[in-house]
Amino acid sequence: MDSFNRWMVFLNDILWHNYVLYAILATGILFTVWSRFGQAIALTHGWRVIRGQYDDPADPGAINHFQALSAALSATVGLGNIGGVALAIALGGPGAVFWMWVVGFVGMALKMTEVILAMLYRNTDDPDNPHGGTMWVAKKAFERMNPRFAWLGSLVGGIFCVTLLVSTITGGNMFQAWNVGEITESYFGIPSVFTGIVMAILVALVIIGGIKRIGNVAGHLVPVMMALYILGGLYVLAVNVEHLPSMFVLIFQGAFSETGASGAFIGGTAGYAFLFGMKRALFSNEAGQGSSPIAHSAAKTDEPVREGVVAGLEPFIDTLIVCTFTALVILATGVWNRGPDTVYAAPPAVIEMSPGVWTIEAGPAPALSEGQWLDGEPVYTILSAHPNRNTGNDRHRLNGVVRLVNGQPIIEWEAFESEVEPALADPGIYDNVVGATLTAKAFDSAAPGLGKWLVTLTVWLFAISTMISWSYYGEQGMVYLAGQRSVLPYKIVYCALIIVATMGLLNTDVELDNLTGVGTGVMLFANIPIMLLLGGQAMRAYHNYVERLQAGKMGPDHPKPSIDDVVSGRNLKLPKD
Repeated sequence: MDSFNRWMVFLNDILWHNYVLYAILATGILFTVWSRFGQAIALTHGWRVIRGQYDDPADPGAINHFQALSAALSATVGLGNIGGVALAIALGGPGAVFWMWVVGFVGMALKMTEVILAMLYRNTDDPDNPHGGTMWVAKKAFERMNPRFAWLGSLVGGIFCVTLLVSTITGGNMFQAWNVGEITESYFGIPSVFTGIVMAILVALVIIGGIKRIGNVAGHLVPVMMALYILGGLYVLAVNVEHLPSMFVLIFQGAFSETGASGAFIGGTAGYAFLFGMKRALFSNEAGQGSSPIAHSAAKTDEPVREGVVAGLEPFIDTLIVCTFTALVILATGVWNRGPDTVYAAPPAVIEMSPGVWTIEAGPAPALSEGQWLDGEPVYTILSAHPNRNTGNDRHRLNGVVRLVNGQPIIEWEAFESEVEPALADPGIYDNVVGATLTAKAFDSAAPGLGKWLVTLTVWLFAISTMISWSYYGEQGMVYLAGQRSVLPYKIVYCALIIVATMGLLNTDVELDNLTGVGTGVMLFANIPIMLLLGGQAMRAYHNYVERLQAGKMGPDHPKPSIDDVVSGRNLKLPKD
């Protein structure tokens, strides 16, 4: 398994190289300029479209614009919004937030373009059950360009579907279930596998009904879960309102200059903040990955660009709203640069294990000011050693783990490579809380217990919503590869894997994360070139649509339906129904 993980890490280093991130950002900027800042159309016309003013029951498709957006959002608004943002700030500093905003903005143009292409090439042979996504774009576009290249399009589509299924099973399913099981067991002592069984049943009840039920559930669930999370965030910000001005100063300073070390934060350069902000935003909103177009392709419309405009709202909601609330809560409460949980009275010795490899002598852990040490609890301390190119100083984190030996907590420290003899930068020991746990800690600092209940609830809701939408993405990949008859066996396996992920059989924070990175990376490598190759078609269709819209040649021919009808999809029923 170690050799497998090393191979996965090697592939991830290639697929997610910094230059790949720069290329994605450049593609987003290209389509932002090419669309003449189409983000403005998404933020104005897009809201009117999802309100149901343009929904027509006679158009091909299965769900309305609001439900399509909700289904796509339910896949993107997930644990990355809670845990991924916390990781970006913990490692990249406040400046990472600014670059998340930038990527969220250009991601709107990316998302709009890839969805327009998916809508232009979607398969509507069955108008009530359309199929769309990068695989269909590749298959049909290559065939139209030259029939001799049809095999190449089919091959690219097949590769995309295989990696789509890898991402579906790992990041979209098992990793979500594992995280929920771990958090629930940590807070409430409920065995993780029980959580997996409950989640599998809930997911099965939804996905067995297909995209119409997924759209209906997502339409109800997504607004509720985001409202709960944002209301909790508003409360925390209100409690810490005096810190807001200085917090925004930190964000903009950290985006363009080095952020100094402070407490748990060991420092960060502007370049490091840029990379972590980009990575977290791209992982969260999935812009350019080619997954969301699969959900949007189910929208009932005869105007391909209209759903593309709606899709442009997705990164705005996911990154510029939900991720921002997580970031502001973490920064305003100060958990990102918190003080140590305990301090060595007499610092242990730094010893050399072999030439250039160091560690701290294992020894008793100092008593905590609150609570007690747990067996296996991860911790870290801060060393000063060789220059750290990521922080702009000489500080480094050294991880360790607490072991209870005859009831006595002992800290075992990892090895640390350095050509310079390290020394303890301070005698503090920090609880190594990352991801969703750090976000929960931020909420708890404003009201004890708020993080425990709010973050656990939102993690459940975010994870379930992610799993039901990703199940549809995988389903469409199976339809492309093996036909409609493969769907039911796929759904059974999909639900069973939820339980497997919570049984403790896999080191899911390593293996599944590596597999997810490879899956999404290959999807990007398939999708971005197709966007660049066919982007001209998408932009011509987009500008034609905008010209007709601004000339008053199209518009809603019916009043706004009720919000309840839009959310439930009843506004799509024909009068005879």
